[in-house]
Amino acid sequence: MNLGPDPSWMFDFAGTVLPIFVVVMAGIIALSAGKGLLGWFRNSRLPVLTVPARIVAKRSEIRQKPQDDGNIARAVMIHYLTFELADGERVEFKVNGNEYGVSAERDRGRLTFQGTRYHGFKREPHYSFMEER
Repeated sequence: MNLGPDPSWMFDFAGTVLPIFVVVMAGIIALSAGKGLLGWFRNSRLPVLTVPARIVAKRSEIRQKPQDDGNIARAVMIHYLTFELADGERVEFKVNGNEYGVSAERDRGRLTFQGTRYHGFKREPHYSFMEER
């Protein structure tokens, strides 16, 4: 007596497909966490460098962050500065809003960083022809 479609597919899904899905998702999460930890350890092993540099670009991006209480998401502004080193290499770092606000393209100074970690930028004073009078 046949009562409809074969119900054994449900056991195949729960016994085969679902565990594979869970293992793949756990692997993705583990790889993401491992990549973050690897970057942190790699930066920690590198020396802190202070080098001459100049700011060649500024940019900002807006990201939406969901609220925990289920309210409307809020926007977060993330700021970046791109520096050109003496050898022509360019590096970009995420900076806070205050640092971003006081920075201008073509500012020269001493950039301090450790791998991909930004430690600061000390601007050199510069004077224009008009200020010398």
